[in-house]
Amino acid sequence: MTSIPQDLVAKTSIKPEHKRDMELARKYASQGPRYTSYPTAPQFRRDFPLDQYHNWQGKDGDHKRAPLSLYVHLPFCNDICYYCACNKIVTREKGVARKYLDHLEQEIAWQSQLVGDRRPITQMHWGGGTPTYMDDAEITELMHLLASHFRLLDKGYREYSIEIDPRTIETRTVALLKGVGFNRISLGIQDFDPLVQRAVNRVQPYEQVAPLVDSIRAHGFRSLSFDLIYGLPHQDRYTMDETLRKVIALRPDRIACYNYAHLPERFSSQRAIDRLTLPAPEEKLLLQQMISHTLQDAGYLHIGMDHYVLPEDELALAQEEGRLQRNFQGYSLHMADDLLGLGVSAISQIGDFYLQNTRELQRYYTLIDQGQAPTSRGCQASSDDKLRRHIIMTLISELKLDIGECNRQFGIDFQVQFKQQLETLRAMENDGLLDISATEISVKHRGRPFLRNICMPFDAYLNAHQGDEPPPRFSATV
Repeated sequence: MTSIPQDLVAKTSIKPEHKRDMELARKYASQGPRYTSYPTAPQFRRDFPLDQYHNWQGKDGDHKRAPLSLYVHLPFCNDICYYCACNKIVTREKGVARKYLDHLEQEIAWQSQLVGDRRPITQMHWGGGTPTYMDDAEITELMHLLASHFRLLDKGYREYSIEIDPRTIETRTVALLKGVGFNRISLGIQDFDPLVQRAVNRVQPYEQVAPLVDSIRAHGFRSLSFDLIYGLPHQDRYTMDETLRKVIALRPDRIACYNYAHLPERFSSQRAIDRLTLPAPEEKLLLQQMISHTLQDAGYLHIGMDHYVLPEDELALAQEEGRLQRNFQGYSLHMADDLLGLGVSAISQIGDFYLQNTRELQRYYTLIDQGQAPTSRGCQASSDDKLRRHIIMTLISELKLDIGECNRQFGIDFQVQFKQQLETLRAMENDGLLDISATEISVKHRGRPFLRNICMPFDAYLNAHQGDEPPPRFSATV
């Protein structure tokens, strides 16, 4: 761990007015889901009766015409980032993209007929892996393929985003992405410190990223997002101060700050990281607090769950107006209730159903070749699931819950049904994290870093694991 110069101790220390936040962070430090869905992915079952979903989709109804979000998973990367827990395939053999696209085409054709090919695609996200692993011709081909099977929008409000690798993208590709219809870019920054970058095998200096940011803005993209990670090897308050200074100078519209979870027994690439180089738990808490306060001092709004946006960003307005939602793509504008995932390991949320494609590439190919759905796991939300999903997702997105509206919508007496949960929340209320009245639960500004803790009492599965995978391990809540 690098030492902090004495002249920077004051600058990077937690201010007296923020010491209470540190105390709360220590108190509520635990592990829990990130709630991109409810039930969460560990509850998906391999024996899920897929025919129930197909029978439901076979019926005509409003679900065949409602707006739809698309997620496309492109798993290939040139190099491995040691921290990465995504489903990826590292190879320099560019020909692999061709075979993948051929099979993806078949899945797209089948899925478009199943879910409805005239549903307006108001949101789309390409993730991975590295979507720009594909060359310009393949990117164009895939977008045209999607346009031939779904109703992509070329005007009106839409949010079409793609993750790009600053190390490999060319300026001409930035122009191409804008030309084929993307209007939002997400960059995986993680950290700007050279030692940290080398330790995680992702070397991309500020001098490489800054011109790319200029190019993205020059081409008129609506929004630019950065991903940061804290808890990486060799990180400390000094290195993080430098990273944040550079991030703020580039002024992305949105910033997501993720807590690194070191699970080498689950993710083999993390075995390349020396555990002794990771920040100690206390230092990690300090990093989290430093990030939060520094970004807010720089004018960013903390909308919750480690996400920060500029005040004029559409996510901030959506939260204010109650239109913010959270799904497998993170926070997004509430423009579609259903999300269709395409490609290996992709997850869909359609109606009351959650479905995940197989994580194994060769298995994905085999199922597609056999004319079968590449689905490997899934579940159907029960009435109780839908109630708890409403509570959790509303708190995460809107930072408040209308108890009366919840009673009317689900025909319950909230105070009776969730008496135990309310007692748990009372302790958080005493700590200044939220307010509870007879009509509303409202998360206070101090409570935003603890949204996962606030939601976890309503999760019926946390202490009653029922999936077919080993008991889940979650990331730290703060």
